[in-house]
Amino acid sequence: MLLPHLDASRVVLTCLAGLGAGLVNGVAGGGSLVSFPALLALGYPALVANVTSTVGIWPGYLGGSAAFRAEIGAQRDRLRELAATVVAGGVVGGVLILTTPTSAFQLIAPYLVLFACGLFAIQPLVVRRVRGDGATRSRAHRFAMHVGAFVASVYGAYFGAGLGVVFLGVLGLSTPDTLVRVNGLRSVLSLVVNTVAALIFVASAPVSWAAALPMIGTSLVGGYVGARIARRVPTPALRAVVVLLGVATSAKLLAG
Repeated sequence: MLLPHLDASRVVLTCLAGLGAGLVNGVAGGGSLVSFPALLALGYPALVANVTSTVGIWPGYLGGSAAFRAEIGAQRDRLRELAATVVAGGVVGGVLILTTPTSAFQLIAPYLVLFACGLFAIQPLVVRRVRGDGATRSRAHRFAMHVGAFVASVYGAYFGAGLGVVFLGVLGLSTPDTLVRVNGLRSVLSLVVNTVAALIFVASAPVSWAAALPMIGTSLVGGYVGARIARRVPTPALRAVVVLLGVATSAKLLAG
């Protein structure tokens, strides 16, 4: 497979894409809606762009989790309970993309992007639902939580964009807790899923290291800064730009 050459200007673009993806992932997930279109714009095929994006922006999840360390430390029991579920889902999603024909992934990629855009666009509604209902629930719906977390993990490893929003919805509907603690848990679960997927892709998928390596450092910084922003108020302007970028990417993919 012939991959595009990255000159200095394109390396700068991949660095900026990593930073932007890290910021968005730190806020609430959806960073692939920044990195995936950037790699497509550089000329990478959809499958290569997807797996390279997963590997390149993985440190952003690490940075985001670090910013939520206070909230995470108080939820170790819940993390242990969900760990096996999200690892299993991550493995299924990672293997699924490796066994999906490239032509099939090219066909469904535009619709995955649109789905992720929709999730990212409604994220404020999910946040309000979590904030409004969290204090009124007295029982954790464990079965629904595990089923939802598994399905979210399969999707996250397969495509990734919008995973944080899916986790926010699943956790918000099944765990009685505050928004900031749910967001911290979301951050770690997203990190676990993407770690599993990244390991699978490094071992078996066509990762473009020329693009992934410049993104690694900048996504780490972006993830930490984005999570600090998430502790306050998400930026509506950033959300609008990301959604528009995702819709444009989907249109480009549909147009061939």
